[in-house]
Amino acid sequence: MTLHAPYDPNNIFAKILRGEMPCVKVFEDEVALAFMDVFPQTEGHVLVVPKSLEARNFLDLPEAFVGGYMLRVQKVARAVEAGLKPDGLRVIQFNGAPAGQTVFHLHFHIIPMRDGVAMGAHASGGMKSADELEPIAARIRAGF
Repeated sequence: MTLHAPYDPNNIFAKILRGEMPCVKVFEDEVALAFMDVFPQTEGHVLVVPKSLEARNFLDLPEAFVGGYMLRVQKVARAVEAGLKPDGLRVIQFNGAPAGQTVFHLHFHIIPMRDGVAMGAHASGGMKSADELEPIAARIRAGF
C-alpha cells in the first residue's frame, strides 16, 4: 500500500466504528473511539481512532481535526497511566506499510511499558478475547 492510496471503508477499524465488529471500549466521544488492541504488545495496549472521517494516516487528517483528536489521544494516554500505573508509555503512530502500518485507518497506539518487560511483536501473543481484555479496560476507564 502506498502512503496516499484511496481509503478503504471496509477496513477493520471502519467496521468497528460502524458497529459491525465488536471491540472493548475504554473511551468514546464525538471525535474519537479508544479500544483495547486484541493483539496487544503489552498488557493495556490501547488504540485511539478518529471518528466521522476517512483518514488513512496522520497525513490525511484535516488540520481542523488535529487539535481535538490529539487532545483525545492525550486524554486516553493519561487514563492508561492512571489506571495501570506503568513505568512508561509509548504513544506510537505509523504512516504507510513500509513504516509498519497494518490497518489503513488513522490510529495511535498507547502502549504501557514496565521496567524489565520487553514489548512483544505485534500479534506475537495471539488474539485476546473480550473476557481477557475487559478487566484491563475497566482499570483504564477508572483512570478517567
